[in-house]
Amino acid sequence: MTAALADAPIVGRPTRDGGQSDVARRILDAAAPRFYLEGIRAVSADAVMAEAGVTKVTFYRHFPTKDHLVEAYLETVAAAERHAVLAWRAEHVGDPTAVLAAYADQLAAQVCGGAFRGCPFLNAAAEYPDVTHPVRAVAERHRQWLRDVAEELATELGLPEPRSVAVQLVILRDGAMSTGAGVEPAEVGRALRRAGRAVLRT
Repeated sequence: MTAALADAPIVGRPTRDGGQSDVARRILDAAAPRFYLEGIRAVSADAVMAEAGVTKVTFYRHFPTKDHLVEAYLETVAAAERHAVLAWRAEHVGDPTAVLAAYADQLAAQVCGGAFRGCPFLNAAAEYPDVTHPVRAVAERHRQWLRDVAEELATELGLPEPRSVAVQLVILRDGAMSTGAGVEPAEVGRALRRAGRAVLRT
């Protein structure tokens, strides 16, 4: 989830030259899997400090609060998903159906994995019910991006109501996020493709 990406956001406070702090990235690398697997609220800042091997002074120099670290975690996960979608769009120029199929296949493999614990953005929204909270705002921005890119693909397909189609496709994504456990990836992928084709036809 936290693999280095060329377009990944700077986490923590950037270095004087505007680059990425190795310490900030180490803190994020320690926090991200625990936030995802155990729940954000369940993981304390002290636990992250111990995992990363940093002092309180070092931690708070890079992340003034735990919520700043949570924001960085979600922003990095969002950047990874954007990176993947952009790669599929570059690979399948002019073929939005192939992009949607690639997304379905990747999603199927992800949700059937043993370490899968649901959509990190939906999880974060559940833990931060205040819609004005900065962490919730990061989650909502990414979900808006999901709808926007789905609408762009639907528009490229020439569908008459691309926004409605986009909402339905994101609903399919969210549904797959909650039904993958105990099901083979190929079966989830086939179901997503069939459901997606049904949405596009109607």
